[in-house]
Amino acid sequence: MTRATAPARRSGGEAGRHRPAPQPRPSGPAPRAVDHGAWFLVLPALIPILVLSVGPLLHGIALAFTDAQSGRTRATRWIGTRNFEDLLHDTLFWDSFGIGLVWAVGVTVPQFLLALGLALLLARDLRLRRLARTLAIVPWAMPEVVVGMVWRLVYHPDVGVLNETLRDLGLAGAADGRAWLTGLATALPAVIVVGIWAGMPQTTVVLLAGLRNTPRELHEAAALDGAGAWRRFRTVTWPALKPVALAVTALNLIWNFNAFALVYVLTGGGPGGRTRLPMLFAYEEAFRYGQFGYAAAMGCAMVAVISVLLALHLVGRLKGDKAR
Repeated sequence: MTRATAPARRSGGEAGRHRPAPQPRPSGPAPRAVDHGAWFLVLPALIPILVLSVGPLLHGIALAFTDAQSGRTRATRWIGTRNFEDLLHDTLFWDSFGIGLVWAVGVTVPQFLLALGLALLLARDLRLRRLARTLAIVPWAMPEVVVGMVWRLVYHPDVGVLNETLRDLGLAGAADGRAWLTGLATALPAVIVVGIWAGMPQTTVVLLAGLRNTPRELHEAAALDGAGAWRRFRTVTWPALKPVALAVTALNLIWNFNAFALVYVLTGGGPGGRTRLPMLFAYEEAFRYGQFGYAAAMGCAMVAVISVLLALHLVGRLKGDKAR
């Protein structure tokens, strides 16, 4: 009796100890638990950004839909999109917008090419390389106001270094004391030259850092295969430097389009509005004519254009990353 029931008990125990088959794990990354304590560590850096950047931006957007003016006794009214409608028909603003594009492209492209050549030179094992790198970033260490004042002396029609040098060289038309910053044909090119000189060190430093990340073994292998300097640059250096170059070019284009202090010190937007960049035009509307609402609408339009350009740049970068 006992022996007959023993197998049944063992089988029942084995059935009770039977474990279900393991379930397959879900594909994809496991959900991460939200660490609420990390937000308290981010707050000291996040609060100044919200107060000093996001807050004024939202206030400026709201101001663009009002008729806010300086020196008014009555309350500011909400006027909807009237400022933007006036902006579409403002030829002076669109002229300044075109000047801003010419300025941004005219500074960014030569600045990148010159900075690339300088970075390639400073990346080589030359004598006094450290001293040359230090001297290359001197313009970057100078405030834009100081740069503008120095270059105003350089461009001075009577005692400027540029005209004095041209007189010493005996070039025709230089002895008459050409006013570079007040001439209708020379003001914008002269300001573009200053913009290139002032911003080139920053681009040089970024490209130089990108060049140092290029594996030296690839250059040595290409040299052993008989590749010349241009071929090594095209097949080894540029593919490794391209992401850095695209990023710094996009940032420079945005920064140059929003330029204000340098051009304001050099020309103040003159002569005849030939160097009146969009930021200068908005500044004059706000603080010279007191049209705060209209100036805010200009700022919103410029932010929208820059956001579109930045979005196109990011989409292009993402497509390039997926293609690789």
